[in-house]
Amino acid sequence: VQLQASGGGLVEVGDSLRLSCVVSGRIYSSHLVGWFRQVPGKERDFVAAIRWNDRRTYYDDSVKGRFTISRENAKNTVYLEMNSLKPEDAAIYYCGRANGYSTNWRSYGYWGQGTQVTVSS
Repeated sequence: VQLQASGGGLVEVGDSLRLSCVVSGRIYSSHLVGWFRQVPGKERDFVAAIRWNDRRTYYDDSVKGRFTISRENAKNTVYLEMNSLKPEDAAIYYCGRANGYSTNWRSYGYWGQGTQVTVSS
């Protein structure tokens, strides 16, 4: 399984950004693809996840109502639409695959390379 994240960049407070995660290789219906973010010196924090078969979504409270995770079948791509960005959203964002629902990064066995999101105030 390979995941490739992209779409990060420099934005201003209140702006929007869409991250993409292309998933290749074996992925089964029960698997989840999740987005995490990490700042220097801290662990990787859960942001959102989507279950592959039924597209059930999960969000951290800090992003509910602002971020939307979705999946596009034809492109095997998971998106993270981020709106109303705040300075505290700045981080390196990673997408990962887990066998089942989890908000713990240790449960995700496969990761993309990360994409930097910078929010200027």
